[in-house]
Amino acid sequence: MSTTTEKLVGLTAKLEEARNPGSERAIAKRTAAGLPSPRDRIDALLDPGSFVEYGALMRAPGSSANPYGDGVVTGRGTVEGRPVVVYSHDNTVFGGSLGEMFGRKVVAMMELAAKTACPIIGINDSGGARVQDAVTSLAFYSEIGRRQRLLSGLAPQISIMLGKCAGGAAYSPACTDFVVAVQDQAYMFVTGPDVLKAVTGEEISAEDLGGAKKQASYGTVHHVADSEPEAFAWVKTLLGYLPSNCYESAPLVNPGLEPTVTESDLSLDSFLPDSDNTAYDMHDVMMRVFDDGEFHEIGALYAPNVITAFTRVDGRTVGVVANQPTYLSGALDIASSEKAARFIYICDAYAIPVVFLVDIPGYLPGLEQERAGVIYRGAKLLAAVIESTVPKVTVVIRKAYGGGYAVMGSKNLGADLNFAWPTARIAVMGAEGAVGLLRRREIEAAGEDGPRVRQGFIDFYNEFVATPYTAAERGYIDAVIEPSQTRLEIRRALMLLADKTPDPLPPRRRSLLRPI
Repeated sequence: MSTTTEKLVGLTAKLEEARNPGSERAIAKRTAAGLPSPRDRIDALLDPGSFVEYGALMRAPGSSANPYGDGVVTGRGTVEGRPVVVYSHDNTVFGGSLGEMFGRKVVAMMELAAKTACPIIGINDSGGARVQDAVTSLAFYSEIGRRQRLLSGLAPQISIMLGKCAGGAAYSPACTDFVVAVQDQAYMFVTGPDVLKAVTGEEISAEDLGGAKKQASYGTVHHVADSEPEAFAWVKTLLGYLPSNCYESAPLVNPGLEPTVTESDLSLDSFLPDSDNTAYDMHDVMMRVFDDGEFHEIGALYAPNVITAFTRVDGRTVGVVANQPTYLSGALDIASSEKAARFIYICDAYAIPVVFLVDIPGYLPGLEQERAGVIYRGAKLLAAVIESTVPKVTVVIRKAYGGGYAVMGSKNLGADLNFAWPTARIAVMGAEGAVGLLRRREIEAAGEDGPRVRQGFIDFYNEFVATPYTAAERGYIDAVIEPSQTRLEIRRALMLLADKTPDPLPPRRRSLLRPI
């Protein structure tokens, strides 16, 4: 019979073996590549000393030689003092592929996150399903998918991509709320280049098939980091804008700053170009309107004609949906509609108010957009605005034409308070289009004098039709404000709406409005 001391020695030996379970060759390869271990990655993300590991001694059945951990490190810890659950793939064990124990460990962590209602963060570096485990591996990807539904909208799910992830190792992160990937290190694809070549004969590099920036341009990745430390820093900042779960509020940061108009506010009075056709960067407006000029953009490389970002108003987190005039003149298309809709649903899930900054000429016209389903897919944004119940505040800065006016937080779709700058132009369409449609015969009849007559009609339309005052007279705009008042008006509006109660709906199983 062994003594207690001997048993403790045995435990220490097993735990030490579990810390580096990979083969010497695999560990040497990782070291040569300059990559951290899965535990080092967890330590880089979490507060020092806060990580508590679970399942360290689990391993695949069938052989006592199978390594501990089964290719994933799981546990809990804190980020800025707030609880999180975390798992990190170990690429030195079966290539980080998912087997039965691997799957059981991740599922257990997801259930723990659901029970404790805290964020779960996956550090992904996996080759996907473990081929030798056959259907068992596939079954546990399905089990993980079921737990993602359990967590969806309950607590934030974040994926950090640090290696080549294929198949289920890519699908599973794509179902989380936020995905960050490291450039020249992270790859995501349904099937990797080697399999693709064997099956279809197509030759393509991993970078072109599923590199970080490629996947960001497709909308799968929400931020591309230059390094692992930068990725971890981005996630920490993101968590600072989010509540731990749907029952709590996001952290309050420095409320009460700058309670009166500042020089930065006053600069907005002369910021906007006099010409309607001159572009400007909406980020410059955001810097002047929100706390400390800071915002955390989500999906910057995808559909840049709309900006989605977290920021703060008087210390409280808000989500921003803003048109970007420097790209497609800020017009909405399929990609930007889906991007904005998804972001609004996330804000609504975590009770984060939404601020719309509007400068939109409408939906992007064209055969390709129609062929790809812009009517159906563009309507996703309309559905998101209607279904969201959080406080919504809209500021029309310049153009708000056609369907773009409606879906970008119009009062008729359910926005609570709507403001407009005196530079706003709100109408069915822009002056040039309207004059061409309504005054074509008069212009043609003017002959050589046509250009002058046409310009006269355009000036009249802009002066008396497409103005914020027409909308204000009919109650569609609550106030026309000086640009320098924007920051404080948004602050007052959200303070007023802090205790907003959603309108009740008749009972039903679920709404089918969301066309996703």
